[in-house]
Amino acid sequence: MMRALICESWRDFDALEVKEVPRPPMRPGAVRIRIAAVGVSFAVQLVVAGKYQRKPPLPFAPGTEVVGTVLEGPLPVGTRVFAALDWGGFAEEAVVDAIHVVPIPDGLPLEPAVAFPISYPTAASALMWRGRVQAGDWVLVHGAAGGVGLAGVEILKALGARVIARAGAAKHAMLHARGADAVLDSDAPFRDAVRDITGGAGVACVLDTLGGDVFDESLRCLADGGTLVTVGYAAGRIPTVPANILLLKNIAVAGLNWGTYLGWSPGDGRDLHAARVRALWDQLVAWWAEGKLRPEVHAGFPLAQFREAMAEVRGRRAVGRVVLRP
Repeated sequence: MMRALICESWRDFDALEVKEVPRPPMRPGAVRIRIAAVGVSFAVQLVVAGKYQRKPPLPFAPGTEVVGTVLEGPLPVGTRVFAALDWGGFAEEAVVDAIHVVPIPDGLPLEPAVAFPISYPTAASALMWRGRVQAGDWVLVHGAAGGVGLAGVEILKALGARVIARAGAAKHAMLHARGADAVLDSDAPFRDAVRDITGGAGVACVLDTLGGDVFDESLRCLADGGTLVTVGYAAGRIPTVPANILLLKNIAVAGLNWGTYLGWSPGDGRDLHAARVRALWDQLVAWWAEGKLRPEVHAGFPLAQFREAMAEVRGRRAVGRVVLRP
């Protein structure tokens, strides 16, 4: 038996319960991991409320990004790893497809590595695959102190791009220290400031984790041929796109769902995308080794304090990631 945070029916995250449940059964081609930390994110709330595009079978433990040590499987016992799961991360143990388990290099602490399964590759694939960012491009990053936003700032600097980061005033100094070329207050309009910073040209790409009114204003910040990449809707409202502005400004809107590459979408293409996913993880780990990525853990909580952990995320107080420690 093991302890896990269990969702027995679609509900608010705070209504979940910690319970004793059977250990997950081992299966071929998998790795059993003793979980040291699991990431807490806005998306978890959608999953347990039954509002995510993929619904796990009830009952289940949520949680898709973990770090820990190998207990069983093709990797040596005791190997430190990060892993991306379908679900089951808010528990003492998980069984994960081996293609989604990556050894953590020496020198990288366990808890900060929780940013590598999802936060860093979400930002990287959005900017590199969908936004096609090049060295020297100006890029606008919203929610720049959050898990995906901060990852985006660091990845852009690794690519040689120029970054305009938006966040609350208390986080500005940290973003400057991480290399942001300009930092704007998230409580203020930003269209005119972006135009001023870029000499009137606008930005080549926008990384939008928020949606809502931010999305609408961001369309008007794009340079000719620019792309807005939408990766989430933390602001609450899912925006719509006026097609005429795409035509008149020669701009594009692209979506990025990292879960597609992990097999979370209909059709389950995890095997099809496995080589591309692994290559991106390898690039991110290499950038960490070069000192270009500095994964940040804002706070860690024991499993029983899952409500307090989510409150940090909901309150947008986090700089980097919030984790639970099963």
